[in-house]
Amino acid sequence: MNYIKLGRTGLDVSRICLGCMGFGERGTWIHDWVLEEDAARAVIRRALEMGINFFDTANVYSGGTSEQFLGRTLKDYASRDEVVIATKVYFPMKEGPNTRGLSRKHILDAADASLKRLGTDYIDLYIIHRWDCQTPIEETMEALDSLVRAGKVRYLGASAMYAWQFQKARNISCQHGWHSFVSMQNHWNLLYREDEREMVPYCVDSGVALTPYSPLASGRLARAPGEQATARLSSDAVAREKYEKTAQQDVGIILRVQMLAQRYGVPMSSIALAWLLSRPMLAAPVIGATKVKHVEDAVRAVEIKLTAQDTAFLEEPYVPHAVVGAL
Repeated sequence: MNYIKLGRTGLDVSRICLGCMGFGERGTWIHDWVLEEDAARAVIRRALEMGINFFDTANVYSGGTSEQFLGRTLKDYASRDEVVIATKVYFPMKEGPNTRGLSRKHILDAADASLKRLGTDYIDLYIIHRWDCQTPIEETMEALDSLVRAGKVRYLGASAMYAWQFQKARNISCQHGWHSFVSMQNHWNLLYREDEREMVPYCVDSGVALTPYSPLASGRLARAPGEQATARLSSDAVAREKYEKTAQQDVGIILRVQMLAQRYGVPMSSIALAWLLSRPMLAAPVIGATKVKHVEDAVRAVEIKLTAQDTAFLEEPYVPHAVVGAL
């Protein structure tokens, strides 16, 4: 495994981040394809064995049980000072007022609840899951800063928003001398590259680490056209909404990933991840893994060095897509 600084911070993270949305108690939220604890532990343990030290979850994943599974497994198999835990805040955990968004009240309450579920004294990277149009961004950034100053959070990150919003938040933090975002977890893969217009250039210019989610387009970049769909591909309505409308125009890109994978003798997923890993300011793609093999294939990508010709070959068929995943 190779490691890289998270943007312009001193924090070392593995070039692959294990996303934990696929772990949790079934029946606790919208996805029924998640792994129960024993199976999740096996995947997390294999990730640790392969040198992955960067783990991403969220309070909303499976009603908080994803955080619980991750926290218990890391406590059993890892040294806390060697792993980097990221979790998120925004979405509601229950019905009622003040139970969602990025108000000071909700952020502070949610952080304490996540710390308890994770079984840790601090969160390495605390990420706002979405932009809150109902709360002044000054309130949000001051609340996040207070968590860092209290020692409950080490670094701050953001996810899934427009570039102007991200820049506005960082500028306000700078004006007030508050801690600000050091990473952006954006929607980015070979099938969806709209963030290359504004978000990615801004992050490169500002030294913000990129940790994209859905790097395999919910599995579409890991299987040849016509292959039997996975349980997630068959049942995940959110993923279908992102990719079904462009399925026909994306086939050409998927076929090129398949061709390069055959040429290199590696899985398709390794090629798709290797393309992302070659991008400027790309710290680590957040991979979803529901099998040990998924982790192993992802780690293989770290060693693949695509040529300029390979990159051009993969990128050439892309056509503009409608913006999805920003809000």
